[in-house]
Amino acid sequence: MNRETTGTILALLTAVLSGFAIPINKTFITGLDPTVFTAVRALIIGIVFFLIASYSSKFDFKKFKKVSWSYLAAIGIIGGGFAFLLYFTGLKLTTSGRGAFLHKTLPIYVAILAYIFLKEKIPKKQSYALGVMVLGTIILYAAKIGPAALWSNPSLGDILIIGATILWAVESVIARKVMLKGETNFVVGFGRMFIGAIVLWAVMLLTGKVDVLLSLSAIQIRNLFISTAILSGYVLCWYWSIKLINVSKAAALLLLSPVISIIIGILWLGEPAPPLQLLGSALILAGAYLVTKIRSEFTTGL
Repeated sequence: MNRETTGTILALLTAVLSGFAIPINKTFITGLDPTVFTAVRALIIGIVFFLIASYSSKFDFKKFKKVSWSYLAAIGIIGGGFAFLLYFTGLKLTTSGRGAFLHKTLPIYVAILAYIFLKEKIPKKQSYALGVMVLGTIILYAAKIGPAALWSNPSLGDILIIGATILWAVESVIARKVMLKGETNFVVGFGRMFIGAIVLWAVMLLTGKVDVLLSLSAIQIRNLFISTAILSGYVLCWYWSIKLINVSKAAALLLLSPVISIIIGILWLGEPAPPLQLLGSALILAGAYLVTKIRSEFTTGL
């Protein structure tokens, strides 16, 4: 397969993993503190990506990284640290379906930032497809829901998730720039998760939540490892995809995941399914299909 096909498949696989991960994490986070949940996952995945990056460089640490640590620090602090903290705090307050779709407004912010800072070309067909998907997201968001046991404050949760999504857009554009400079996706994944873990553990220590970590039950520890495995696959596929195709196209393909999340949320968690959500899902599927037919127009942007 050529790089365009491979990158598109990896982006679609990322979307599938994300679609399953959000409702699964919704059930896990309900009984866990978001800071502890994100800190433990980030540390484990950071170590895994360190080992992968080390192996890929044949343990020659002079070749381990090709860019300034400031780039990796920015990726880790923004995307691996504060964005995760905001997202999972928000997910605890709103439904998995809403969280999934609000997260998938990511292409809007990514396309704008990639156009400005990376000089990525956004073909007209991709703009139209993105417009269809954004319209679907707006329609779905218009379907209001009331508080319930598993979604105690949807309005606040939605705001936190939007904030996290903007931070992830910034991180994605920095990551794309770093890989255009020749850095490997494995090192970028390490920077995101390990440096992010340092931020999250610092927050956990400053807020006095170490006792929460030490009191985790066997079931909670199991859930943490399941969530960690899913996130590892997500990070691996995502960074690999944006190494091969434009980040704006890859981000648009992620809009498939909330459709999966809504279906699982309805069938498994008993989440509400207003007709507007179904209409929004259909538009997103149509737009995402159009995006898969568009070839990335590469430019260094540097």
